[in-house]
Amino acid sequence: MCKCPRQFHSEPGRKKSRMDKLAGLREILAMDANNSFARYGVAMELAGRGETEEALKEFDTLLTNDPSYTAGYFMAAQTLANVGRTAEAVARLKAGVECANRTGNRHAMSEMQAMLDELDR
Repeated sequence: MCKCPRQFHSEPGRKKSRMDKLAGLREILAMDANNSFARYGVAMELAGRGETEEALKEFDTLLTNDPSYTAGYFMAAQTLANVGRTAEAVARLKAGVECANRTGNRHAMSEMQAMLDELDR
């Protein structure tokens, strides 16, 4: 049985459930501003809604508070690349590859290196 808050489950109307999810994640952050999972979730929700600058602020906060949160580097880089900010995406990927190497996350390192190779052409 799932133990996540009820608002994280799909409800009729995708927009409503996304808003509920974002609100739920922000509630978690209000109780624990250093909750990396919730911070990452907020950043991803904002990125998915096209709120790039707000998403990037959340990714920055996430990586400042938890520099070993490897997925944050990769998804921040994707967010940057999606809006044509290639140089910033490359810098974020390089930091992410270093993080993945430091934490032994070979899969993430491989994915980020592939994206880096693609962007660095």
